[in-house]
Amino acid sequence: MKDARIDRRLFLRGVGGVTAGVAAATALSACGTGTSRSVGGSGGKSSKTVIVRDSGGSFGAALQKAIYTPFTQETGISVKVLNVDDAPLLAQIKQGRPQCDLINNSMMSHLKYVKQDALEALDPDRVKSLKSAKIPENQITEHAIGNSFYGQCIAYRTDAFGGKKPESWADFWDTKAFKGGRSMVSPDGDLPELEFALLADGVPIDKLYPLDVDRAFKVLSRLRPDIKKFWDSGPLPGVLLSREEVTMSTVWDGRIADLQKQGVPVARQLSGMRRQFQGYAIAKGAANVDGAYQLMDFALRAEIQAALAKAFPSNPSSPLAYAKLTEDERNALAGAPKYYDQGFDTDIDWWLKNESAVTKRWLEWARG
Repeated sequence: MKDARIDRRLFLRGVGGVTAGVAAATALSACGTGTSRSVGGSGGKSSKTVIVRDSGGSFGAALQKAIYTPFTQETGISVKVLNVDDAPLLAQIKQGRPQCDLINNSMMSHLKYVKQDALEALDPDRVKSLKSAKIPENQITEHAIGNSFYGQCIAYRTDAFGGKKPESWADFWDTKAFKGGRSMVSPDGDLPELEFALLADGVPIDKLYPLDVDRAFKVLSRLRPDIKKFWDSGPLPGVLLSREEVTMSTVWDGRIADLQKQGVPVARQLSGMRRQFQGYAIAKGAANVDGAYQLMDFALRAEIQAALAKAFPSNPSSPLAYAKLTEDERNALAGAPKYYDQGFDTDIDWWLKNESAVTKRWLEWARG
């Protein structure tokens, strides 16, 4: 059985290849993933285990500490984590045998699941924390509810520019004033970073969409000779900065704290940060729908979101969660009120329509 560990890039990959994923789904069943559930009537109400599709690694450890263990202590319902990417999970759902109940995924991926009729329509009355945690209305859809966001921003070496600090994407592009190599994401890591090119070229942050693709690639081409590597996983920007292979890189904001703890002289610039939300949804045909609702409701509480933020640099969707953090804890997060207006939300609808064409063009551009 292949390593089914999920990181954020898998959250954002396409959900095609469902037919090809049937074999993988069968392999997962053979490995016993999720087969310990007791399935009762009426959506599995008698089950004492709820299975959630989530990630491993340090983020998974934080989820266990802040959410799953206290949930079990409060409800008596155990939580089992399933690490699997989209294709085999969709194949399971298509077969009517999903191996998980609750899915933690990007909101963009949830929309792709909806197009394949792979998610249950949600009953908001069963999620009491929507109101108590004041989850923003724009993060509540018919099939998914936003629980957090991550941002892509600039990471830079603080010892590279003689005391100067980059303040914008224009500075990221300015290799004369801010010398050194650059790194940007590949489509295997996240959505191509067209928005940053447009911001560097002077497009106002509130006028980005619909993206001017031709203009963006023209600006990207100006920087292409200085891009030393395209990263495809969260740790790679930190590795490149640590080795001084580059002086600036795009990065997922939560990775900066890890680097700083390791003593790497780096900092982040959140101006022009691109936000992408993750959220919860329930797999179509889930065996334990009731347990999935209970876990979702628990995880969305403001105090639980705050606990997760203490354990991992996750940016809560609940605005009330930030008030439950100390000033230092709050300001370490990209979602802190003092930073929020510096960034922008990814236009999911635009990317759903254009991701395939942009990715194809990006690959041609990257090859030169």
